[in-house]
Order: sequence, then structure tokens, then C-alpha cells
Amino acid sequence: MSSVHDLSILTAPALGNAPKFPLGQFSSASSYFDAYADEIARAAKTVDPVAFERAAAILAEGYASGARTFSCGNGGSASIANHMQCDHVKGVRTTTDLRPRVLSLSTNVELLTAIANDTGYENVFSYQLQSLSEPDDVLIAISSSGRSPNIVQALEWARDHGLRTIAITGFDGGAARTTAEVAIHVDSTNYGVVEDLHQAIMHALAQYVRQSRMSADSISATAF
Repeated sequence: MSSVHDLSILTAPALGNAPKFPLGQFSSASSYFDAYADEIARAAKTVDPVAFERAAAILAEGYASGARTFSCGNGGSASIANHMQCDHVKGVRTTTDLRPRVLSLSTNVELLTAIANDTGYENVFSYQLQSLSEPDDVLIAISSSGRSPNIVQALEWARDHGLRTIAITGFDGGAARTTAEVAIHVDSTNYGVVEDLHQAIMHALAQYVRQSRMSADSISATAF
């Protein structure tokens, strides 16, 4: 990954041309895994390095300033949003001077179901942001399709109320990709591949920010 000082030399890969995977039946589990691993490797190369750098900078600035960072997602993306709270609060804090304030909006089933039951599922994330967030906070929204109404609504509300916004998307990215300030996009049409890489992106963001606040000796002596 290039440094933030040489973004001008980076060229975003072409997006929107992902091959269908799988195209047919496989005769063995091992051959499917080999092909699946190849698709992960191909899709990983479609991530725009400029978008990754911008997202990392937004998170690092937010962590350094004490801003809150909110994560959200549905289904498998909810597990990544919840995992982000773990790795970015505990992981980034360990051996650094940062104290990240990360909250997952997907984690409280009582609150989620109350909002969904009374006002509609499309409101479950934006409703929480209305109570918890302030301008200059950060929202990172994770959605394979980028089309989930509650994800798009949360990004729109956050954008309109002064939050920094990051979307992590797959397939064609949907409205989330165009609504967010920064979109880290995985160009694949396979949900498993997209979610696997979204998890990897979440981890890489945490580890990049963490090591950026550590000395070379501390990095070499630390298990990431």
C-alpha cells in the first residue's frame, strides 16, 4: 500500500466487470475451494487503493480527535460491523496512544427490533444515529449489495448531518456506493467472496491505523 503522500500515482482498477462465480457445478469440494480462493484473489485486486487510503485517513483522524465511529450492516455484514467494534476498540488501542470510540448499530437486538416493529426496519440505523451521533463523527456502513434501505438511509442521514461516511460494498455497489463520501468496493458477484473481503478490509484498516502509531521495534515485537 502506497503512503498517503503518493496518491497521485495510484490508478483505480476498472470496476463493474466482475465475472459470475460459480458458473457451474464442481465435482469435488477441494476444486471448489481452489476456484473460490482464486476468485477472492481476483476480487481483492479490484479494491481501489485511493479509496482505502482515504477511509484509513478518516478513521485515523476520527480516532485521534475522539470522534465516535459507528458501524452497521445486515446479516453477515452485521457480524462484520460487530467485529469491527472489537478489533478497532481493543486492537487499535493496544500498544498505541489511540482510544477509538467505536459502536456497532447492529448489536442490540432489543433496540433493533423495537425500532423495526414501531417505525420500520429501514429506520433501524438512522434512528440510532439521530440519538447518538454528532457532526464530525464517522459512519462506516457495510453492505454486499449496497442497496439495503436501512444502509442507504443511514448514509444519507449521516451525510446530511455532518458525519464522515464510508461504505464497504460489493456487486455493483448500489446507492450506498454513490452516497458515501468514500466507498471501498469489492467487484464480485459472490456473497461469500464479498463478505470475506469486507472482513479482510475491516481487519486491514484496524491494523494499518494501529501500526501507524507504533515504532518499528514495537511492530516487530507485536503479534497482529
